[in-house]
Formats: sequence, C-alpha cells, structure tokens
Amino acid sequence: MKEKDSARGKPVQIRAVQPSAFIRVLYPSAAVIVAIGVWALFVHGFKVPDYILPPPEAVFITLVEKIHLLMRHSWATVKATIGGLALSIMIGVPFAMMLVWSQTLERAIMPLLVFSQCFPKIAIGPLLIIWFGWGILPKVLISFIIAFFPIVIQTALGLKSVESDELDLIRIMSPSDFQVFSKIRIPNALPYFFGGLKVAVTLSLIGAIVGEFIGSDRGLGYLLQYANTELDTELLFSTLILLMILGGVLFFVVIQLEKWLLPWHVVVRGEKQQGIRVSKEGAESTA
Repeated sequence: MKEKDSARGKPVQIRAVQPSAFIRVLYPSAAVIVAIGVWALFVHGFKVPDYILPPPEAVFITLVEKIHLLMRHSWATVKATIGGLALSIMIGVPFAMMLVWSQTLERAIMPLLVFSQCFPKIAIGPLLIIWFGWGILPKVLISFIIAFFPIVIQTALGLKSVESDELDLIRIMSPSDFQVFSKIRIPNALPYFFGGLKVAVTLSLIGAIVGEFIGSDRGLGYLLQYANTELDTELLFSTLILLMILGGVLFFVVIQLEKWLLPWHVVVRGEKQQGIRVSKEGAESTA
C-alpha cells in the first residue's frame, strides 16, 4: 500500500508491523495499577473497615504469606477445571458433528439442548454428590455441564458455515459425504471451535468453583467459603485474585494454542497486522 508524500510528491510505503511485547503488556498493566490505586484511595480515604474491604497492601501480604495454602487448593481446582474442559471437548465435538451430519437428530436434540441451559447448574450439584460421592468427579461433571454448550454450538456453527461456492467446487470431483465433511467442513469449523473453547475454558473454571461450593474439602471454591464463614476478607480477596490469574492463564494458553494450530486464520493473521505505521523507506530508496 502506498500514498503520496506531500513534501516530495513521491510514494510513501505503508507497512504493517506487530506491536512490541512492551506495548501489549503496558496497557493492561497500567489498568491494573490504576485499579489498585483507586482501591487504596477509596479504602484509606473513607476509612473502610478491613472486614468490609481490606486495603490492597493487606491482601498482597496475605497472598504472599499463604501462598502455599493457596497453591495447594489451586491444584485441586485446576484438576477439576481441566477434567471438565477435556470432557466437554471429547463429547461436545463428536456430538456437534452428529447434529450437523443428521438433520433429523439436530431437530430432535437441539431444542432439548437449549432448554437444558435454562436451569441453574447448581441445582443438580447435590444429586451428583449423592450419585458419585465427595471426590473430584462431581466437580468435573459440573464443569463439563457448564462448558459443554459453547463447544457444541460453536463447532456445529462452524461445520455448517461453509461457503456454497466451496461445496459446489468440491462436488465437481464427486466426493463422498465423508470426504466433504473431513476436507471442507472440519477445517472450516476449527476457528469456530476455538471461539467456543475460549468461552468454555472460563466456564469450566466457574463450574469447578460451583462444584466446590456445593461440597468439597479442598479447592479454591472451598477456600472462598471458608474465608467467607470466618469473615477473613483478606484471604477472600487473595483467593479471588488467584482465581482471576488462573482464568487469565488458561485463556492465554487457548489463544497460544490457536495461533500455533491455525496460523492461516484471519484472526491470527489480523493480530500480526495491527499497529500500521508509515515508512518512508520505499520513497527514500527510489529517490
């Protein structure tokens, strides 16, 4: 892409460059610092009691002092989260393929699948504990139930959202239905799948916490309930901060996995083309 240089009347080359890592980290870091500053000013300015809203420095001290306790409970939550997410992928993706493969099955199952999302998942938590005990399995199942829906919907949408021109072109070679599905529909569905996966990874973490709320003796959900019962707001906020960090890490892993597996996708390529700047190297080279 070229534009005219107003001074020389020569073309100016515009090229796309990727923002530096420093810029990508700067903005969210600045937002966090501002949020902590507002938090500290509010607490100290209005003299809010610690049992209502502790100051950020007290939360940080608690986070450092009890890091071993927090990490031990975090591992239980991570296992339930990954288990529920993996189960939602292993069942959700083949289920979406069956819905797209058979219109009869889609018409019969899809309304039930939508209606199943209208009741609170926490309502079936006690039943899962009765059926499967107090181990990790009920937490994995609740995490799976919550994360299952976006995986199915997004994958099915990707399988069906194929350009008619592509289908017409491949039909010239008289392929089988399986070949159309494997060569056209599945590659087309991968970006949609990752879109659903980004939603599901955070929902699976929420599902694991919900399962630990219902019945558990370990995990960050259990720790939140314990801190709430003891009115230990410093531990409560430390746990919440750790949960936000954990959710961010899981989301970042999914993004990096998408970039690694789908380097050809427009979303991935679009991130590499941000921060367009004007370069006069082309004009100077032709001078």
